[in-house]
Amino acid sequence: MLALACAMFMVPAVASAQEVTYVEDPAQGYLFNRFQDNWFIEGLGGAGVMMSPYDAQAKFGDRIGWKANLAVGKWFSPIIGLRFGGEFNQMKGACKLGAEGAVLGMRTDKPAISKDFYHQQFNNIGMFGDVLINLTNWWCGYKPGRVYNADFYVGFAMHWVYERGDKGKGSWQYCPNGEGHSRNYSARVGLLNTFRLSNHVNLLLDLRFDEMQEHVDGYNKTWTEYPSVLLGLSYKFNKTEWHAPIVPVCPTYKYTDAEGDALVARLAAADRKIADLEEQLRNCKKPAPVIVQEAPKAEAPLATIYYPINVSKIVGVQKNVVDAVANVMAAEDNNYVLTGWADNYTGNDKINTKLRKDRVAGVKAALVGKGIAEGRLDTQINDGNLTNYGAKCASLDRAVTIVRAK
Repeated sequence: MLALACAMFMVPAVASAQEVTYVEDPAQGYLFNRFQDNWFIEGLGGAGVMMSPYDAQAKFGDRIGWKANLAVGKWFSPIIGLRFGGEFNQMKGACKLGAEGAVLGMRTDKPAISKDFYHQQFNNIGMFGDVLINLTNWWCGYKPGRVYNADFYVGFAMHWVYERGDKGKGSWQYCPNGEGHSRNYSARVGLLNTFRLSNHVNLLLDLRFDEMQEHVDGYNKTWTEYPSVLLGLSYKFNKTEWHAPIVPVCPTYKYTDAEGDALVARLAAADRKIADLEEQLRNCKKPAPVIVQEAPKAEAPLATIYYPINVSKIVGVQKNVVDAVANVMAAEDNNYVLTGWADNYTGNDKINTKLRKDRVAGVKAALVGKGIAEGRLDTQINDGNLTNYGAKCASLDRAVTIVRAK
């Protein structure tokens, strides 16, 4: 009785282990993909407008110029990426006549804007690099297949300057270094709005702001604002998604009111049994009276063979139990009934029926192997529970019992 009471509290809930699931846990971070994954190529086209005080002398429509860029990049995580590429900017605005005459991109082939200001046009062709930060994944968590992502970026660009010769009427040519304005630089920030069309193709809307060097006369540069809007497509290569580490999730068992009441009742019964055992232990210290016991109404099993969950093979110390039972049977003339059991808290009827048959057949085979006549051994299965102590004690129901035949 003492062993049974302890088993009610100490036997692990092995049945629950069968319900453990394994899921991705984003709280553990994300796994890095292979180097060849998460690359992309993109192409965009749009328009920008010059915003310096000189450019403000021209009409807004006369300051809008075409632009385009082509880039390749890679995402190193769901949040951080880089891209590099080349771009073309058509720069249109206004300039002031320099001390030595016409300045960079001055359009003398068009009417002057005013007494002091003329139309200006030149092209910037160069390269750029940006650091990309996916704000959506950062703030809202990574989600595969999300339709919209907002990517903030910051970068730097360098351009080579081309203008038309012959006062704006000739062919395009690279500005010589001697004029001091053959290159300019820009710092840039932007918001790249990404709309998912498929696993590999995205629609892009790029809202960009450049702080750019502009040539306001033949020799001097100043920083000017250059906002622009571009529309385009990107294509992602190889693997495009990210995965989090896999972790086990153990189920939390929630008791109903009825199950809670039944558990309280079993605990109360266990307390009473423990109190009775303590009283018996105290009585053991006293001189033991002669006790005449009645014969049991039902013969107790000669032995019980126990099994782990979902196992029908005799394992561990249970092999010693089988050896001892065989020695007893060899010394007697009785026949025996072997009954196979399985708990009804795990598995299903088909699996549990097979376990009962396999367990009782295995014990019979082991005893026959020890020299016990097969005709002395009758086998059967029972689809009930051996103990009925509930799911917490399910391991006591996975057994084969051996009793003497009447």
